Amino acid sequence: MSTVPGPAALPFAELHLHLEGTLEPELVLELAARNAVELPFADVEDLRRAYAFSDLQSFLDLYYANMAVLRTPQDFADMTTAYLARAARAGVRHAEVMIDPQAHLVRGVPLEAVLEGVDEALSTSERDHGVSTALFAAFLRDRPESEALDVLHHLLGLHAPIVGIGLDSAEAGHPPSNFARLYDRARAEGLHLIAHAGEEGPPQYVVEALDVLGVDRIDHGIRALEDDALVQRLVDEQVPLTVCPLSNVALRAVDRLEDHPVLAMLGRGLNVSVNSDDPAYFGGYLDDNLAALTTSLGMTAGQRARLAENSIRAAVLPADRRAALLAEISRQER
Repeated sequence: MSTVPGPAALPFAELHLHLEGTLEPELVLELAARNAVELPFADVEDLRRAYAFSDLQSFLDLYYANMAVLRTPQDFADMTTAYLARAARAGVRHAEVMIDPQAHLVRGVPLEAVLEGVDEALSTSERDHGVSTALFAAFLRDRPESEALDVLHHLLGLHAPIVGIGLDSAEAGHPPSNFARLYDRARAEGLHLIAHAGEEGPPQYVVEALDVLGVDRIDHGIRALEDDALVQRLVDEQVPLTVCPLSNVALRAVDRLEDHPVLAMLGRGLNVSVNSDDPAYFGGYLDDNLAALTTSLGMTAGQRARLAENSIRAAVLPADRRAALLAEISRQER
């Protein structure tokens, strides 16, 4: 929990969160024992030591390995509930969370089990935690588009409680344009469209996500700063960028938190928000990210309020809920 006063007092929306990335070491081992899954770790501390990464791929290797403990609807419900409780303590009032359906299907876990468990927790989140929610299905860009299309068809056939789709996993060498047909199909179904771009991949991937996929917002997007024309476009169009500072440092996309560009991006007029990505693996939840920015970059109360406002405006929210949260921020600013 943050010890820096203030950041959790404002209502925030968390817009870039992978549920599978909230598996804390204690819960991993608890679910492994429940499901008789053998892991190559002696205890919690041994597993926690593995949560140190040299790049995106080294993280993904552990991320997918730990998913082996997720087998039943109850497992997915417990994982989701644990995140929602922690997010509420962090000041999150609305959470848009992603699941990776393909990562579970390839392990033989049916989509029905994933959706049943996640939806059980999300459906009572506002009542139990004061956090409204929306669910996105994220597709793995290092697997074939044809597979993603089949999974989307399956999700639609199940009337899955998703509001949109995303694109994640290993970015380098897997441009967004590989998934044009997937996004065309999702758009035809009225789904919201987001995609990871510009984390490890070049600025051109951000352009492709906008122009080929037609996304509503960009997850990450920090490498857009390498292209001044793209930055100006993002400012002019106010495209939301869901930035994840502690994640970027953990995966070596940024060397030190003191070098992170998020506040500079805010100063240039970019529509950025702060999010925790895979908080169990990257050293912190939303409040931890905000506290770190305050300590390392001297984030001001005004900047924090702008980040909160950006997150609410970029969220998939009913108009009345959005207005109420923005009014709450405005009252606290006064």
